[in-house]
Amino acid sequence: MDPQRLHHGCALLCDLGLEIVLGTHVLDRSSQVEHLAGEDANRAADLERAWLDPDIAAVICARGGYGATRVLDHLDWAAMARAEPKILLGCSDSTALHQAFAAQLGVATLFGPMVATAVLGESADLVSLTALRTVLFEPERARVLTCPGLRTLLSGQAEGITTGGTLSLLAAGVGGPECRPATGGVVFIEDIDEAPYRIDQMLTQLLRSGWFTGVAAIVAGVWEQCGAPDEIDRLLIERLAPLDVPVLAGLDFGHGIPQLTVPLGVAAKLNANTGTVVLSTPGLL
Repeated sequence: MDPQRLHHGCALLCDLGLEIVLGTHVLDRSSQVEHLAGEDANRAADLERAWLDPDIAAVICARGGYGATRVLDHLDWAAMARAEPKILLGCSDSTALHQAFAAQLGVATLFGPMVATAVLGESADLVSLTALRTVLFEPERARVLTCPGLRTLLSGQAEGITTGGTLSLLAAGVGGPECRPATGGVVFIEDIDEAPYRIDQMLTQLLRSGWFTGVAAIVAGVWEQCGAPDEIDRLLIERLAPLDVPVLAGLDFGHGIPQLTVPLGVAAKLNANTGTVVLSTPGLL
């Protein structure tokens, strides 16, 4: 965690009218595993404490990276299920949390900008910040997900419950206790720094595992540092066409800038002919 970037992101959220409470272990570094920020049990304790605190209205992840999956077995899901639902906001590695919260708690979550990232950094992206503010404070005005670069890969219309996240985390979750097939879902997928052959491999794993069985539609985000967009588009068409569902690509969702905030666990209607995804109800009620 970069303390300066964390401080700047917190200041931006305060400007939106939020009061920030930092987790006790937010700046920890693991003493055993170099690529982890803090010990698994401590990170889980911060998350669980915030979720159970009635004075906390939202849990916002500070940044992505690695290790969110490792905290899942340290959470007291029964206690968290008894707590009043609240907002979980994060992206990237937080995909593991989104999938687990959907499976264990049955709550809708927000896939969007995190505090200590470039999106909310020293040169914060105004489009991303405005979209986040609208979802948090005026959710009824944030029911249409679209952007200028959105394009149709496979035409059609569909309805379903929004789900998904970062592709590598979805693939890594196959076989885990929180893994649920995306049956009836409008699936959002994206990733960063993955070669096309890796994207092919992960899509194939999800297809062969049955995760995509009965999916209603697919929306691909921005494949940041993953190669030429047209190559990724061709790969998506080749892998996903047998599903016979509409597919959109190029939504400002994921690791790119700007970064829209996408509610997960919400009913939506997708029209790949007009390039829109419309939430049937606001992401936050």
